Amino acid sequence: MPGEAFEHVRQAAGEVLPAAEYRTELYDHLRRMEGVVWKLERAQHFHEPDTPSWVAMMSGDWDRSLALMDEMRFADDLPPRAELRRLRIVEMPPTPYLQWEIVLLAARTRAGERARALHARSVRHLESRAPLPELLILTRDLMYEILYDEIGAHVGGRRITDAPVVEGCARAVAELYAGAEDMVAFHDREVAQLPPPAAGRILSRPGHS
Repeated sequence: MPGEAFEHVRQAAGEVLPAAEYRTELYDHLRRMEGVVWKLERAQHFHEPDTPSWVAMMSGDWDRSLALMDEMRFADDLPPRAELRRLRIVEMPPTPYLQWEIVLLAARTRAGERARALHARSVRHLESRAPLPELLILTRDLMYEILYDEIGAHVGGRRITDAPVVEGCARAVAELYAGAEDMVAFHDREVAQLPPPAAGRILSRPGHS
């Protein structure tokens, strides 16, 4: 059952890596990987001051945010030999961050990422104890629980190598992904016609990966 798989994440042993070490280790794996990489995103807000498009959105300049997004080279950010399948859980109406990210993920999908959107109501039954974890699953025995602080700033990752836990999560994410919607189609129907997101307040904290 998917709910049991995600509960096992919270109970699994793992090594916590600070943000810089996590990124270095992750990108080294991604350069060499083949096959499918699964990413699960549940939180509705992240703090990304290292991304100029996010900064412009949070400053209230939506047009500049979109223009800066158009300059981003999404294809260069994808694993060279692996396929990234991202499952984005969405609450509607979207938070300002999520509205911005859905536009971003639609662009990434057009560039080759395989992102899909799934409404939060489809996972409520899995969250009786806590929201779904933020996960990046690389192989049968390597997964990271991506860690954030109280404002959504990325602070590192917890490396989990317990194969039964990793495999259970991969199956659970794949099952949810199979029932999700292509991100471009979701964007075009639910987000493209929305007014610009309300501006927020920028806090000078590190971004997330």
